[in-house]
Amino acid sequence: MTPALEQLQKQLKQLPGIGYRSAERIALHLLVEKPARLPELVAAMQAAAQTVRRCQVCGNLAEQEECPICADERRATGQVCVVENVPDLAAIERSSAHRGRYHVLHGKLSPIRGVAPEDLNLASLLQRVETGEITELVLALSNDVEGEATCHYLVERLPKSGVKITRIGFGLPSGGGVLYADGVTLKSALEGRRDYS
Repeated sequence: MTPALEQLQKQLKQLPGIGYRSAERIALHLLVEKPARLPELVAAMQAAAQTVRRCQVCGNLAEQEECPICADERRATGQVCVVENVPDLAAIERSSAHRGRYHVLHGKLSPIRGVAPEDLNLASLLQRVETGEITELVLALSNDVEGEATCHYLVERLPKSGVKITRIGFGLPSGGGVLYADGVTLKSALEGRRDYS
């Protein structure tokens, strides 16, 4: 292989979900099979790098000061769903289960990985709560030790201003059985039970 091809593969391999074989296939596809696509891909990546930034309100991706969700006046402004990352926001949006606003933390607390509160998008969330526009915070963080620690930290830091704080439920997936669920999932399912009558 040429040094340039090796360098391209090395860069592609650093992307999430792409291993050595995938990086090799993509590099060869762009250079050998479809070289006309390469300039378009490079131009699209450069344009995105120059125009896409964080929304000043919620931390989502935006090309203006506000993302399309924050700019949408039809959204419920009082209900804010707190997520770890932009892909989490996208997943909730695809489900159409939440019609309010969002706040992206860009991670979760992790002393082991060196992620402290000041490394997250927490200060702007606290400012949003202090303005009085938020009536409910829906914590949609992962069901692991770091996600739970981040939720506890948020609850402790939030001013006692009458803002309702809820946590998304966790449990058995649709179509899943009790027999095949792990202990953590079963515990979450039982703790997150709701009135059925």
